[in-house]
Amino acid sequence: MTVTLADVAARARVSPATVSRVLNGNYPVAASTRERVLRAVDDLDYVLNGPASSLAAATSDLVGILVNDIADPFFGIMAGAAQTQIGGPGDGSGRAGGEKLAVICNTGGSPERELTYLTLLQRQRAAAVVLTGGAVEYPEHQAAMAAKLAKMADAGTRIVFCGRPPLPEGDALVAALAFDNRGGGRRLTEHLISLGHRRIGYVAGPPERTTTRHRLEGHREALRGAGLGDTESGDEERLTVHGPYDRRSGYEATLEILRRDPAVTAVVAANDTVALGACAAVRDQGLRIPQDISVAGFDDLPFSVDAVPALTTVRLPLFEAGARAGRLAMGKENPPPGGIATIAAELMIRGSTAPPRVG
Repeated sequence: MTVTLADVAARARVSPATVSRVLNGNYPVAASTRERVLRAVDDLDYVLNGPASSLAAATSDLVGILVNDIADPFFGIMAGAAQTQIGGPGDGSGRAGGEKLAVICNTGGSPERELTYLTLLQRQRAAAVVLTGGAVEYPEHQAAMAAKLAKMADAGTRIVFCGRPPLPEGDALVAALAFDNRGGGRRLTEHLISLGHRRIGYVAGPPERTTTRHRLEGHREALRGAGLGDTESGDEERLTVHGPYDRRSGYEATLEILRRDPAVTAVVAANDTVALGACAAVRDQGLRIPQDISVAGFDDLPFSVDAVPALTTVRLPLFEAGARAGRLAMGKENPPPGGIATIAAELMIRGSTAPPRVG
C-alpha cells in the first residue's frame, strides 16, 4: 500500500502543509515539529515524488554512485569509469539523449550516511544506484540495506554492486561485481613466502568491512598452507594491526608491528596507500626496502609503480569494473549468470619485495 503525505501528517500530528514545508525546506518550521515529521517519514518509509516524475512508477534521469571517499583513487577510478557509461559523450550537440545524470555520493565510510543517501536517491526515484567498495558487515546494517534496496528495486531502480559482494540476504540486485580479494591476498603472501620470508606483519583495514576480511583471510590461508599460521601462539593476531585505509594508519601500524616483533622481514599492507605509510615507517627506522624489510600493497593504484622502489601489489581492474558497472546500471549490458561475477586479481611483482632468501 502506498504511503501518502496525509499518512505522514497523521502520524506526526501535523497538517499536510506542514509536512510539505519540512520536506521541501522552503518555510521555517519549529525544530521539534521538523523532527516529528522526519521521524514519521522514516517510520512509514515515505517516498517523496521527485520533481521530474509525475507517475508513481516512473524513474528519473538520476543515477547515484556511492563511494566511501572520492579522494581515494580506488573509489575515484571506479566512479569516474562508471560515469563515462552513465553520462556518456552525447551526440556533440549539448543535448541529452539516452544519458543520465550521475551523482557521486561520498559516504565517508559511514553506514548511516550510506542509508541516508539511498533514501535521498529513493525519493528522487533514481534510475539506478551503483554501490562501490567493501560493505560494512554489521547484521543490523545489512538488514536495513537489504530492505532499502528491495524497495528501490521494486520501484524500478537498477541496483549494481561494484567491488563488493552481494548481501547475505536480498535479491534486489541487477548484478554484483566482486573482486577476488581473498585470492589476491593469498597469492601476495605466497609470493613473500616463496622468497623465504617467515615473519610477515599485516596492516589490515577496518575489521567490519568485507574487503578487510577477505584480504586478511587470503593472507592467513597462505600462512597456514606453508605451516606458518600458528593460531595457538597467537602470532597471526599479534602481527596483525587494524586501522583505516590511509597512509597514517600504514605508518603507525608498521611501527607497532616492528615493536611487537623486530624479527619481521616483510609487511603486507591492506592497500597501496597504506603501503606508502608502511614504507615511510620502515625508512624512519633506518631500514632499507627490500634489503631489510619487504613491503607489499594491494589494488595497483596509479602511484604504486612510481614509488621507490616500485610497489609489489595486487592489481584490480578498477576502471574496467567501474565501466562495466555503469553499463549494467544503464541496461547496456546483460547481467552475468546468476547476477554475480568474480573479477580476478593479478599479482604485480616489483622492487619492494625480494630478500631474504635462505638456504
